[in-house]
Amino acid sequence: MQWNSTPGARKQAKVWRDSSRHINGEHVEARLVDLEAALGHGFSSRELLLRALTHRSLANERPIAGGATDPAWSPDTEGDNERLEFLGDAILGLVVAEALFKAHPGWREGELTRVRAQLVSRKHMAEVAMAIGLGKHLRLSRGEERGGLRNKATVLSNSMEAVVGALFLDAGLEAVREFVRCHVMGQAAEQLAEELRSGEALGNYKSALQEFTQSARMGTPVYKVKGESGPDHRKRFLVEVRFNAEGVAGQPLAQGRGSTKKLAEQDAARRALELLKTGELEAGAFERDTIGDEEQAIE
Repeated sequence: MQWNSTPGARKQAKVWRDSSRHINGEHVEARLVDLEAALGHGFSSRELLLRALTHRSLANERPIAGGATDPAWSPDTEGDNERLEFLGDAILGLVVAEALFKAHPGWREGELTRVRAQLVSRKHMAEVAMAIGLGKHLRLSRGEERGGLRNKATVLSNSMEAVVGALFLDAGLEAVREFVRCHVMGQAAEQLAEELRSGEALGNYKSALQEFTQSARMGTPVYKVKGESGPDHRKRFLVEVRFNAEGVAGQPLAQGRGSTKKLAEQDAARRALELLKTGELEAGAFERDTIGDEEQAIE
């Protein structure tokens, strides 16, 4: 394959080399030392770390800049960080699951699943990225730089996962475990554990039920208010949860109640999850509940 070697292409190649070697006007090598200190690991292969920091907007400029004839190109630095992101996502889930499993021997599967989901969530991983200053190290095209992509949560989260992937390839699981212990778990894990113990973490049972039913190919849980009672300042709600497969509502799973619709949905999800995991839930059967003689059906 013949690469474009016109003066215009050579000029563009120089632009790409400059953008590859500098981040925000500073030389890459100097900046990588700071990032490695924050990660707690000095990379044997700097090319891995560079690739983990390379957004596709910059990687896409390389072919325009002269391809394999470009001095900034090598088989290790070619491309963006999306493959490393894929790997890092899987490694992160494994290491966090292992850490929770060892730290909380009394937790059941649902509890472990809920806390893990929040620790590896896009929101939390973006917070981890911001805490170590990852954004300033990202390698973006000039257009995306002007657009403020460096500070967007999605980019930060994805890039953090790519760096975890690079860390695993360079130093193995132990290096990832140490990073996770220091930056991903820590106070966040303890806070989530406390919320779980106190029942304050809303959304947990609904999320766990959805994950359970989808993994078992049962469909998606849907919630419907079946009744309410009491005066306005002391309302009680009755909610039913059913499967929804291909847009068709299936058999009821369970009913729950609470002082708000959200709390009633949580209670219904909790009951359904317990019945499904213990095998007590049979087709067409569900645990009926009432909220008193004042219950009123909602049309």
